[in-house]
Amino acid sequence: MRKSVVPTARVAALKVLLQGSGREGFAQDLLDVALEDADLSSPDRRLATQLVYGTLRRRGAIDALLRQAIHRDPEKVEAWIWESLRLGVFQLLYLDQVPAYAAINETVELAQRLEMPRAKGFINGILRKVASWIAADRTDAPASNAVPLRDNQYRQLAEPRLPDPKRHPVDYLADAFSLPAWLAKRWLDRFGWDESVRLGFWFAEPAPIWLRVNTLKTDPDAMLGALSHAGVKAEPGRHPQSIRLLEPTPIRDLPGYADGMFVVQDESAMHLASALNPLPGTRVLDLCAAPGGKTTHLAELMKNEGEIIASDLDEFRLDLAMQSCERLGISIVSAHPMTPESTPPEGPFDGILVDVPCSNTGVLGRRAEARWRLKPSDIRRLVPQQTQLLTEACKRLKPGGLVVYSTCSIEPEENLAVVESVRKAFPEMRFDGEEASIPGKPSDGGYWARLRRK
Repeated sequence: MRKSVVPTARVAALKVLLQGSGREGFAQDLLDVALEDADLSSPDRRLATQLVYGTLRRRGAIDALLRQAIHRDPEKVEAWIWESLRLGVFQLLYLDQVPAYAAINETVELAQRLEMPRAKGFINGILRKVASWIAADRTDAPASNAVPLRDNQYRQLAEPRLPDPKRHPVDYLADAFSLPAWLAKRWLDRFGWDESVRLGFWFAEPAPIWLRVNTLKTDPDAMLGALSHAGVKAEPGRHPQSIRLLEPTPIRDLPGYADGMFVVQDESAMHLASALNPLPGTRVLDLCAAPGGKTTHLAELMKNEGEIIASDLDEFRLDLAMQSCERLGISIVSAHPMTPESTPPEGPFDGILVDVPCSNTGVLGRRAEARWRLKPSDIRRLVPQQTQLLTEACKRLKPGGLVVYSTCSIEPEENLAVVESVRKAFPEMRFDGEEASIPGKPSDGGYWARLRRK
C-alpha cells in the first residue's frame, strides 16, 4: 500500500488486513503500528479497530457470500480488492450504525484513495449485489437464510445463501459462525449442536475487557471507585483482583493507567499465577513469559520480593514484559531471552509457570486471526513441544516446589493428556489440582494443572 495514501479508519483497517493475510504478524501488533502511523481521531481509531477484528472474526460468513457474488476464484481477485470487499460486506451485515449506502460508498472510495479507480465499478457492483440479499428482519433460529449476529439473534437474508443447518450442520457452523470446517466438525462431535452454536456466538463477538488491579499500588475497591468517578461502568469479577469493564473504553484514558494501577488481562488468565501462588522471597521461573501479564501478576503476589526470571523466545514481546514491569513498579523480574537451540534458565526454582504455546482454541474471539492460521496438524505438532517445556520445568523444580502448566486451548490433547504424559516420566511429581475454563463462562477458555514435587 502506498505510503502517500491519506490515512482514514478504513485505509488503516485495510492495511492491517493485507499485512495479516500475509502472516506478517498478530492483528493486535499490526493494528497498534497502523494506528500510531495514522493520525486518527478517537472515533476513527475505534472504527478501525472494530473493522479489523470484526472482519477477521466474521471472515467465513463474509467469504461465503462473496464467493456467490463473484464468479471467479478468490485467488484470481487482487488481494487488496478482496480485502476491501470483506470490509464492505462486514459493514453491510454487522454494523447497524453504518447505513448501507455509506458502507458501499466508503468502500468504493478506497479504490480512489489507493489510486486504483479501475476497480471502483467492480467493487460497487459486488457490494450492491450482496446488499440486495440482506434483509432487515431478525430471527432467533439458525437457517440457510439466517446469519448469526449476537445474543442468539440472526439477520435474515432475502434468500438461502448458507448451508441448511439440519442437513449440513458442520457446513453451517463453519460458514455462518466463521470457523474452519475441521474445527466445526471437531466441536460438533465433542460438544453437540447447542454448545457448538453457543461457542460460535461467543467467539464471533469481541471478548470482554478485564482489568487486573495492581495490589502493589492500590486495591479493587479503590480502583472501582476511581472508575466510577470517571464515569466508566465496571463491576468486580470472581477473581479477587479482577474488574470487568461494561462498555468499550480507551485503556490509556482510564484513571490510574499511567501510574500503573492496573493491567489488562482476561480473568481466566489471572487464575494461572494464583494457582502457583508464589510466596514473597522465593525464586520463580516464568518459562513462556511474553508479553508479561502473568509475569507481573506473579510479582504482585510475591509483593515484589524475591526473584522472577522471565524467559521467552520472542525477544520483542519480552521487552514489552519488562516495560510493563516498569509501569507497574515491579523490580524483581529479569529477562532471559532464548533461542530455539538454547535451554531454559538453570534451577532450582520454588515455583515455575509454564504457559505453553498452544492452538488458542479457547481465545478465538480475542486472537481473531488464530482460527484462520490454525490447521488440524498443528495440535499434533504442538503436543511434543508442550511436553518438552513441561519436562524441562519439572527438571528445574526444588523438592516441595510447584509447577503450573497452562494453555489457552480447550482441546484435551494439549491439556490433561500432556500433564499425564509428563507425570509418567516423573513419578515424584504429584497431581495437585486443575481447572478448565469454559469460553464465555464468564471469560476466555483455557486450562491449568498444578504439580508438586515430593
